[in-house]
Amino acid sequence: MIGFLKIISFLIPFTLCTSLSFAKNTKKILMIIAHQNFRDEELLIPKKLFESEGYNVVIASTSLKPAKGMLGAVVTPQILIDQVKVEDYDAIVFVGGVGAQEYFNNSVAHKIAKEAVSKGKILAAICLAPRTLAEAGVLKGKKATVWVSEGKTLEAKGAYYTGKPVEVDGNIVTGSGPQAAEEFGKTILKLLKSQK
Repeated sequence: MIGFLKIISFLIPFTLCTSLSFAKNTKKILMIIAHQNFRDEELLIPKKLFESEGYNVVIASTSLKPAKGMLGAVVTPQILIDQVKVEDYDAIVFVGGVGAQEYFNNSVAHKIAKEAVSKGKILAAICLAPRTLAEAGVLKGKKATVWVSEGKTLEAKGAYYTGKPVEVDGNIVTGSGPQAAEEFGKTILKLLKSQK
């Protein structure tokens, strides 16, 4: 029995230390979606790319109930946006779709965007979602793209609207819509790799 206890007393700290080091080295990307009417491809295509590169993708929203995309995809968020700790993630991605309007004037979404910038995290948004970044004030003086209907809004908030499918300025990546979802995801991954 004493031998067994010695083994256990050795294994507990070893297991704890190993678990903590694995947790610390876990690569994580947060994807923030509207609870209703997020754009399916803008979530699913980048998410698949991120996971293929070993990233753990965490989905956040304003509710933990199943969220529905514009084209019918259903996903269950794992975390509420007001519980997000920016420091836990390598990148923060705001997904578009008509439902993304719920974050345009959302103070929690703005706080997440500002904190991502201040902590040097990669911050990304696609389709209508770059407007949330503009409303948060983080696109001022930056090149950015967005769904064409919001180009003037970005400019009014101090961004340089380029109209490109994907735009990068520092650690901020913006995409114009669902047709750019793959390039958007690949661009985020390229930026993540360049920071290693």
